[in-house]
Amino acid sequence: MKIAFIEPVLPTRGALAVGAGKGGKLSPPAADLDKRTNGAISRAIKASRFKGGKGEHVDVLAPAGIRTNHVMVVGLDNPAKLTAADFRAIGGRIVANFNRVGAKDGMILIGPGSADNDLSLAERAAQIAYGARLRSYRFDKYRTKQKPEVKPTLVNLKIAVNGAAKAQRAFGSLDKVADGVFLTRDLVSEPPNILYPETLAQQARTLTKLGVKVEVLGEKKMAQLGMGALLGVGQGSDRPSQMVVMQWNGNPKARNKHPVAFIGKGVTFDTGGISIKPSANMHDMKWDMGGSGVVIGLMKALAGRKAKVNAVGVVGLVENMPGGNAQRPGDIVTTMSGTTVEVLNTDAEGRLVLADALWYCQDRFKPRFMIDLATLTGAIIVSLGHEYAGLFANDDKLAGQLLAAGEEEVEPVWRMPLCESFDKDINSDVADIKNIGSGRGAGSSTAAHFLQRFVNDVPWAHLDIAGVTWSKKPSPVAPGGGTGYGVRLLDRLVRDHYEG
Repeated sequence: MKIAFIEPVLPTRGALAVGAGKGGKLSPPAADLDKRTNGAISRAIKASRFKGGKGEHVDVLAPAGIRTNHVMVVGLDNPAKLTAADFRAIGGRIVANFNRVGAKDGMILIGPGSADNDLSLAERAAQIAYGARLRSYRFDKYRTKQKPEVKPTLVNLKIAVNGAAKAQRAFGSLDKVADGVFLTRDLVSEPPNILYPETLAQQARTLTKLGVKVEVLGEKKMAQLGMGALLGVGQGSDRPSQMVVMQWNGNPKARNKHPVAFIGKGVTFDTGGISIKPSANMHDMKWDMGGSGVVIGLMKALAGRKAKVNAVGVVGLVENMPGGNAQRPGDIVTTMSGTTVEVLNTDAEGRLVLADALWYCQDRFKPRFMIDLATLTGAIIVSLGHEYAGLFANDDKLAGQLLAAGEEEVEPVWRMPLCESFDKDINSDVADIKNIGSGRGAGSSTAAHFLQRFVNDVPWAHLDIAGVTWSKKPSPVAPGGGTGYGVRLLDRLVRDHYEG
């Protein structure tokens, strides 16, 4: 789908979207359209249950007096109170409806709006376009026999607004973030016979075209560095494990030379290993590499929009398989830090991967902060469902910034507890620590405490994204499937606090 910004004009074909506020009060473009159609818009509103609320719309088909064959009236509720997130949702809903009705060409006609709204007209238009772009995503590369009526139809979307050039400039950086979101969605959607440690590393290498420095560490190099925890997870697979290190130096003159750092769990398929998972829904474990997908997508977003920040992305990539050489419950591994770990459950593998990745990152780069992302525990879904990611942090400032960024981008996080008793629960009788707690309680917190052992004094946050990486239902800005959750959240964090 191509998006273009133009000065206001009525289309000669396709579908057109205009807005109406609470009670069906027509926006200026909608009121003008109503006059041109001899009251068809207002009559359609009166004949429907449309009240102008958020998420509502009414369709008007082939109204007389104009050449477009479909008008969509979108609910704006109170235009003065609409946020950037609201405008994104409006754009996403419009695109979804245009595709539903089979439109190939679409236009969103944006009027002056409320003078009381904090966002400029250009920003409103840009956010609508951003939401439209995010909602337009499809992962169809393996569908060969789709019926025409289920395929998306929208090819061209025009955003008609006064000051189109300003809106286009405002959209430019957002469009690059969408590129990063789409890459993340693509990666988590790929089947595990296509995406495995080596091929995921190859995907990360494509970022060199944007100026990202990419290094790939193989098993020999990781063994030399002492990464026994990460290597132990992957030793049952025929696919060799990898670690990818990405560097974006967007602010080489920065006073603070320490980069910001993002670390991702990349288990490209998780059978659970010897502690094998039940067969039901095991196919979902193709997206157990979701954390690494977010980090790679984020690095693409930062580089694509030329963010003025120095950032590092580190992802540990493994496949957790049973086999003759697989890690066993009861094994003891030695991490890069020298800490020994008793492996009581081979399905608690993500924390082993992150242990070595976190230590490597803080030891080599001395970052300003580290944020790791992982589809780490089913327990976080029990706690927070599929609406929030779990946030664990050793730094209140960083936690607060993430909470605010999550609210802004509607990628919400909920802060979860860390406490001494949880930390003691991972002490082992035969090694320094064990990879699971003593019982079923507080599973997400004990996992976070395990990771904290490899952080030292670096400000750190852990995002457990097990419940938000994949969705079985659409949202205003995502069609279902891989969500790309985390790319916009972390880009917002960087944009608001760490650039320049």
